[in-house]
Amino acid sequence: MIPGSTQQPRGRIAVWTAVAGTVFIAAAAFWLSFTALADLARRSGVDESQAWAWPLIVDGIIVVATVSVVALAGQRAAWYPWLLLMAGAAVSVAANAIHAVVAADADVPSALAGSVAAVPPLVLLAITHLTVVLTRRFRGEPSTQTAELVSSAVEHLSPEAPAHLAPRELALRMKGDGMTNTAIARATGVHPSTVGRWLATPALAAASEGGAL
Repeated sequence: MIPGSTQQPRGRIAVWTAVAGTVFIAAAAFWLSFTALADLARRSGVDESQAWAWPLIVDGIIVVATVSVVALAGQRAAWYPWLLLMAGAAVSVAANAIHAVVAADADVPSALAGSVAAVPPLVLLAITHLTVVLTRRFRGEPSTQTAELVSSAVEHLSPEAPAHLAPRELALRMKGDGMTNTAIARATGVHPSTVGRWLATPALAAASEGGAL
């Protein structure tokens, strides 16, 4: 039996159990924030039939921007979803706090009401990020097929080759053996987009075609 082969299913069960929990918490946080923002929209003059759209826009952008931030991690384009995430979170927290102050009983301190109301949007922000990270970890676990492809690519090289080959050359040889960019990235320790740039370089592409002949 391969060491860790029994640990992978357990790890996946743990990950999906955590994902189920985070989804449940995220739904509860979204509902609390949604109802508060919808009521604030109605109090602000938005028609009751349209008030539901305002919290959907505000909290929806938090969810979408969080997923985008994780997906674009390490890339220059990540600054834009980060900007949207911070703006959406700021609006949601402020609006929830304002609603709590407006709707709270007179004997409840405004600071307390605002603090309690700020929890759901903050939890929504944190739990969405956690859910995305957990699901990405599950998808990112190297499969048995990927491990076999890496081993096969290395076996085709001379014993000294892996130590002396540049990462780009090693990537080209692995590509020639049929490995995907993601598998090559895991084997060489770089981001898949880096592998894509390596393989897209004309000189490298020509070398790859020449080696395949």
